[in-house]
Amino acid sequence: MTRRTEATNTLSTYGWVERGFHWAIALLIATALVLGRLAYDAPFDTDAALARKAWLFSFHKTVGVAIFFVALARILWALSQPRPRPLHGGAEAMLAALVHWLLYGSLVIVPLLGWAHHATAEGFAPIWWPFGQGLPGLGPDAVLSKVLGVLHTTFVKVLVGALVLHIVGTLKHVILDRDLTFARMWKGADPGPLSAARSHLLPLVGAVAVWLATLGVGLALVPSREAAATGTAEVAGVSNWTVEEGTLSITVTQLGTPVTGSFADWQAAIDFDPEPRADDTNGTVEVSVATGSLTLGSVTDQATGAEFLAAGEHPTATYVAELRPEGDAYVADGTLTLRGVEVPLTLPFTLDLTDGRAEMTATAGLDRRDFGMGETAYPDESSVGFGVTMDVALTAVRAE
Repeated sequence: MTRRTEATNTLSTYGWVERGFHWAIALLIATALVLGRLAYDAPFDTDAALARKAWLFSFHKTVGVAIFFVALARILWALSQPRPRPLHGGAEAMLAALVHWLLYGSLVIVPLLGWAHHATAEGFAPIWWPFGQGLPGLGPDAVLSKVLGVLHTTFVKVLVGALVLHIVGTLKHVILDRDLTFARMWKGADPGPLSAARSHLLPLVGAVAVWLATLGVGLALVPSREAAATGTAEVAGVSNWTVEEGTLSITVTQLGTPVTGSFADWQAAIDFDPEPRADDTNGTVEVSVATGSLTLGSVTDQATGAEFLAAGEHPTATYVAELRPEGDAYVADGTLTLRGVEVPLTLPFTLDLTDGRAEMTATAGLDRRDFGMGETAYPDESSVGFGVTMDVALTAVRAE
């Protein structure tokens, strides 16, 4: 046995560049997997715990981005080099090729999905590098982010499965076969001339089939937004307007970064006339919101959990108000009931009325402390800000 120290490959040996890529990626994969598990399992019930969880996720994401670029570099290098021939042929060589295709593909697909999930989600834990957090063509999108997050974790299982098979195959070569397969990658061992190996497309076809099946499984695992909601928004008030479309969103500050999300399930009963009525009001509004239907970037579970919206115990929030003119606009003067706490809320809004069609926008500021949110775990603003901005935009038509 001889040992080769050149940078390039031959038909029987790996050069030190290919070996360096191999072991660098192995270290990065192990690091990313451990960090991902630690970050996912880490609690966020205190300011310190939330900061640690964010740090772990940032570390995990940064390592993932490193894997993506190192994997691309390795693939480009491999395309420029001779491929060392396997020491064994037949079905074993075919299986080894399949596993290698799965590993190569997963090293690009998994971190890219994770990066895309990060780019479409609003929340904490930035990637530690100076080149921005996004990807071309991708912006904040709660629905797409949820899909990408599920696909990322699903494809991780393919990566782990291929990695386990790769390690098992290596142990077979070391313990049972006692050949130089591992030594070639470990220290550049040269087993000498090898017979020509036939090239097959079957391993690549098998890898593509696995990736497509994984994609199908991942998409099937994505929960619908409606299914994830806790509670159902219902209103019983009188209404002479029908809401055609609208958004109810909130913006909070998480570790110094604004995070915006929206409620998927809410209903409004609007009884409104442009001219003042006998009681000097323009009517009334009743709004019901399913608190569990909130999507708030990467902190959705935290926001709907017991410390904040407590969607399990308080599945519905309500706002009941009288509508009054105020200058050139209007104001809703009423009470917001959230987490079982009633707080007065005055909501100025603008209204554009055209031929029985109304476009309304409103913005209001809330304080989470008024509703007892985060009192114990987040007593200051180091992790979660006190202020919450609520934005409403809707289009309604006059009922016939």
